[in-house]
Amino acid sequence: MANFSRGYAGGGGGYGGYRFDISGYFPKAIKWICIACVAVFTAQKLSNTIWHAAGWNYFTTRFGLSSYAVLHGWVWQLFTYQYLHANVPHILFNLLYLAMFGAALEHAWGAQRFFTYYTICGVGAGLVEVLVKQGLVHMHWADPTSLLIPTIGASGAIYGVMLAVAVVMPHRQVYLFPLPVTISMKWLVIVLGAIEFFGTFGSTDNVSHISHLGGMLVGYIYIRRGSYLYGSRNYFSDWKKRRLKRKFEVYVKQHNERPPSPPGDWLN
Repeated sequence: MANFSRGYAGGGGGYGGYRFDISGYFPKAIKWICIACVAVFTAQKLSNTIWHAAGWNYFTTRFGLSSYAVLHGWVWQLFTYQYLHANVPHILFNLLYLAMFGAALEHAWGAQRFFTYYTICGVGAGLVEVLVKQGLVHMHWADPTSLLIPTIGASGAIYGVMLAVAVVMPHRQVYLFPLPVTISMKWLVIVLGAIEFFGTFGSTDNVSHISHLGGMLVGYIYIRRGSYLYGSRNYFSDWKKRRLKRKFEVYVKQHNERPPSPPGDWLN
């Protein structure tokens, strides 16, 4: 997935070559998403350094995704939780996956469409988590305190991005590092989706598998939204055409059976 550009030719015979161009991984939307995540994470760490646990908790309790808070009006958390991260590996791997999988999609879609899709997947992933957690508590399958635990990170939106790449570019090959083998995006996303699905059962790894699945689900619904009720829309359209055709046939028949009217005077 690397991008290469032409190198330079030196004097005295010189040489031609290629240099690695990392900018291809960071088109406009992805670049600004990464900058925003790094800036927020820096503010989190500074707050933690100055005010310790109280400083860290200020960000997670107000801007992390708490099901209880969202259900009581703190809806901005559906947007802000995506830009908070727990530690350096968390933000590093999230942004790495965003650049690896999202760059090709943004190059194909453009920055505005990509950012809109990314935001919808992130918000949708958060909303799915809120509703599922509330449903589990309502059915007494989960402890009510789970509604208070905040979720942070961009993983839900990134899983939505990977789903989009699998739909738009299903045969795109991905290396399974460190193994020297490749797998298509379609099968990679199927495997990841299965892992996240089974990870929701009795998971104790502090990973929001529901959010990951929610991002994929919302992303798929958004991409396929134009095909929903396709048959119903066609049936309604055909019905309108048949109705107009019958009206036209009745109109023509009436005028054909009516005797011609006598010529009148010309008016000037």
